[in-house]
Amino acid sequence: METLQPQQLAAEGQAEYKQGKYLSAAMLFKAAADGFLARGDELQAAEMANNCSVAYLKAGEAKSALEAAAGTDQIFFSRGDYKRQAMALGNQAAALEQLKRLDEAISAYTRSAELFNNLGEYELRAYVLQSLSALKLRKGRYLEAYATMRAGVMGVNKPSLQQKLLKVLVDIPFKFLK
Repeated sequence: METLQPQQLAAEGQAEYKQGKYLSAAMLFKAAADGFLARGDELQAAEMANNCSVAYLKAGEAKSALEAAAGTDQIFFSRGDYKRQAMALGNQAAALEQLKRLDEAISAYTRSAELFNNLGEYELRAYVLQSLSALKLRKGRYLEAYATMRAGVMGVNKPSLQQKLLKVLVDIPFKFLK
């Protein structure tokens, strides 16, 4: 039996993920992460761990998703890869949310959104703020949820049709204050 290289495992993981075989994809991404780590490529290992986390989330395995992504944000931070750090924080937040650890999820989403904002990644920030807004809404923090949603959609430079509509809707209350 042939031993697969980490790149091959990652490619197979992507193929499984695209087919909706999330647990299989997660295992392949985990194997790829282990392979990259064995080669001393900590950055690629962290990327594969985050892919593994996303696959576990899609499979409904939030605990495994959180374990897979744990610490990857720090690896990206130590290498100056702030965009992937923000993505890792978002992955951790999503897992925390599924685990009903809502305050921790809010904190991770907030840090992710701040990083995306600092990087000028407003589209990605908008997605994170949308998740953060929904979470605040679930916690009964209605004004914060509204303000978070508004900040997210107003920051998008090239909004989709849905985002344009949302911009109009969230801006209505402010028109009454003028």
